[in-house]
Amino acid sequence: MQNITENQPRPSLLRRTARNTARAFTLLEILVVLAIAGMIIGLAVANFGKIFGGAKENIAEMFVTSTIRLPLETYRMQMGNYPTTAEGLQALITAPADKADRWRGPYLTGDKAKILTDPWAQPYQYRFPGIRNPDSYDVWSKGPDGMDGTPDDIGNWSKDSNLGGIPGLPGQ
Repeated sequence: MQNITENQPRPSLLRRTARNTARAFTLLEILVVLAIAGMIIGLAVANFGKIFGGAKENIAEMFVTSTIRLPLETYRMQMGNYPTTAEGLQALITAPADKADRWRGPYLTGDKAKILTDPWAQPYQYRFPGIRNPDSYDVWSKGPDGMDGTPDDIGNWSKDSNLGGIPGLPGQ
């Protein structure tokens, strides 16, 4: 065993000192952590609209290009053609009066009040025969501004299609 002299600290004293210094954070360390957390929260709040605004556009685009396609094709196969513009997308949920005997729907299920509205709580637009898709149908959302025929409209047509700037057409 080792002799402890007056110049050598005691082992228990070393353990106690190390334990006390490892237990606490300095005020400066706490302030740095709070400042970093504040900056991260500030950036997240500032970009909140951009993050979720883009998600709404993606949801609308997915609906008009993919989600609605199968119900409309199923309707066409069973009824002989797509719903007319007058019947609209509502024909996928409830039978049109003159076609009730052939209708085998509903072709879309869910909350009828929400199923045909876009992320901005506006009804999806529908036209058959389509202007942008003459051999098929046009389905579109008026987009974030809620106005038809503006550049933010989201439809089931190619972004590159141009109809010569005809006013009032979706996507113009």
